[in-house]
Amino acid sequence: MNGILKRGFLQGLITIWTLGKVIFPITLIVTILQFTPVLPWIIEQLEPIMGLIGLSGEAAVPLVLGNTLNLYAGIAAIVSFDFSVKEVFIMAMMLSFSHNLFIESAVATRVGVRWWIIVAIRLFLALLTAVVINLLWSGGAGQAQYGLISATKVAPIGWGEIIVHGMETAVIAILQLALIVIPLMIIMQFLREKGWLTMLSNLFAPFMRFLGMDKNASMTMVAGLTIGLAFGAGLMIQAVKEDGVSKKDMYLALIFLVSCHAVVEDTLVFIPLGIPVWPLLIIRLSTAIIMTIIVAFFWRRAENNKRKETTNEHRYGTF
Repeated sequence: MNGILKRGFLQGLITIWTLGKVIFPITLIVTILQFTPVLPWIIEQLEPIMGLIGLSGEAAVPLVLGNTLNLYAGIAAIVSFDFSVKEVFIMAMMLSFSHNLFIESAVATRVGVRWWIIVAIRLFLALLTAVVINLLWSGGAGQAQYGLISATKVAPIGWGEIIVHGMETAVIAILQLALIVIPLMIIMQFLREKGWLTMLSNLFAPFMRFLGMDKNASMTMVAGLTIGLAFGAGLMIQAVKEDGVSKKDMYLALIFLVSCHAVVEDTLVFIPLGIPVWPLLIIRLSTAIIMTIIVAFFWRRAENNKRKETTNEHRYGTF
C-alpha cells in the first residue's frame, strides 16, 4: 500500500510540474492584463458584435473575462451589471462552451491535440448557441435576480499590488490544482494496480463504442466530465501514456469534452444567477454527443478510404 501511495504521489508531482509550467505564466499574465488598458480595449472592440447575438455592450466584459480567466471571473462580472434573464442565459450558455480558453487549450496540447482546434470548436459552439437562442427565444425580458452572489471586490492599486495580486492568483491556481490532482493520481494508481480500472473501463465500453471510441479512452472521459479539462488533464496525460489511447480516440474524447466537461460543476455554478440550468445541461450533452458521433463517422470513413487506396496500390504493385 505504501508503494502505491508513493508512486501515485510522485506521478501527481510530475503532473503538477508539467501543467504548472503552462498554468502559472498564463494566469499571471491574464490577471495583470485586467488592470491595464489592454483588456478594456479588447472589450471595446467586441461591443458592436454583442448586438448581433442579442446582448448589450456590457456583456463583452463577462465574456472576455470568462474566456481569458475562468468561469467564476465571468460570473463575477455578470453580477456587476443589470442584465435580462435572456442575456444571462445566453452568456451562461456561451461561457459553458468557451471559458478559460488559454489554460484549457494549452493543457489540451499536452495530450497531443492541437490548441487551435480546441479554441475553434469552443468559440464556434458558443457563437452558434447564442445566435440560435437569440432567434428562437422571445421571452426572458425581465431583469435577472442574482441571489447571494456578491460583486464586491477590492481592486489592487499600483503596479506593485497588481503584480503581487497576479502572483497570488497564479500560486493559488497551482495549489488548487495540486489539491485535486495529487489525490486523484494516488486513487488512479490504486485502481490501476488493483485491476479496478479495467472494470470501470468495461462499464463505460458501450457508451465509448456509441461515440466511436475504444474503451481505453474511458478514464479520459470520466476525468473531463467530472473535474474538467484543466484539473482532469493530469489523468488524461497519464491515460495517453499508460492506456495506449490512440490519436483518433484522444481527438474524439477532447471534442466531446470541450463541449461538455465538468458537467456537474459548470452547471451548478449558474444556479445563483436565476436562470434555468436544465436547458444548459441538456444542450451541452446533446451537442457533445452529436458532434462526436459526426466527427467519428467522417474519421472512420476517411480511414476506410485510405485503407482501400493502400490495398489497391499493393495489388497494382503485385501485378
